[in-house]
Amino acid sequence: MLTASRGKKPKLDLLDLPSYARETLGLAGINLSTDLLAGADRSRLEAVRERADRSSCACLLLVEADLQPFGAANEKSSSGAGERMLRVVEAAHILGCSAAAVRIEANDDDATFMKVATRLKPIMERAEKLDINLLISPTKGLTGRPERVTELLKKVGGFRIGTYPDFQTASESKDPAAYMQRLTPYATAVSASTAKFVTSAGAEPGDEDLDTPVKHQPYDLKPLVDAVVSVGYDGPLALDYRGGGDVTMGLIRSRDAIMATFGEPEDLEDDELDIEE
Repeated sequence: MLTASRGKKPKLDLLDLPSYARETLGLAGINLSTDLLAGADRSRLEAVRERADRSSCACLLLVEADLQPFGAANEKSSSGAGERMLRVVEAAHILGCSAAAVRIEANDDDATFMKVATRLKPIMERAEKLDINLLISPTKGLTGRPERVTELLKKVGGFRIGTYPDFQTASESKDPAAYMQRLTPYATAVSASTAKFVTSAGAEPGDEDLDTPVKHQPYDLKPLVDAVVSVGYDGPLALDYRGGGDVTMGLIRSRDAIMATFGEPEDLEDDELDIEE
């Protein structure tokens, strides 16, 4: 919706995203990925922040869209990754975000581990000065195992380095609930990613019928939400619908599915949930 396709203008302007998230999706905040900000200058970022504040739907997290080669043997590549993340942290600050997230491209060996930790420290120092949390979003390689991620956090050091765990990534591990329990205590935000919704008959529901009972595939959302709650996490859950069909319907179904794991909506106090896009 936010990107042009086949020469056509985007269906939704970035400046209208906060009001769309608040009014159409009923969400309390937004995440942005850096690919949506290509070519944006400071005034554009400030305009997004102003619209977000006006809509009572703040920008909470800026996610670097591309893997960053902090583990590269080539110093030029790793230096470029460092410069990139410094710019991302600055942009997150201008947008009013509390955090910036990155996925690290690196092999899982001790020598590379030390290189990555050393290269992340200058970014961590800059993030701390700007009151921005630097979040590691786990991916294959060095950050593929929860224990390796937590080891990296401790090696880098600082009060503002943490994690951005992801439901879909967790579902691919041997014990998804344990995966979330290990990483969530260090999280500023959690990606409640979703993939596909089907009816009881196994068919994909029509976009026009939101009242049709659906279930999520290929993984169960409730054990993952329960795992997050079990460690005392009270931060935002970020919706990231990765399936096909209409994205608005996908996000609304994702929202409702996550809400359902907490119980009936009428049983919840207004301030118990903080769900973002």
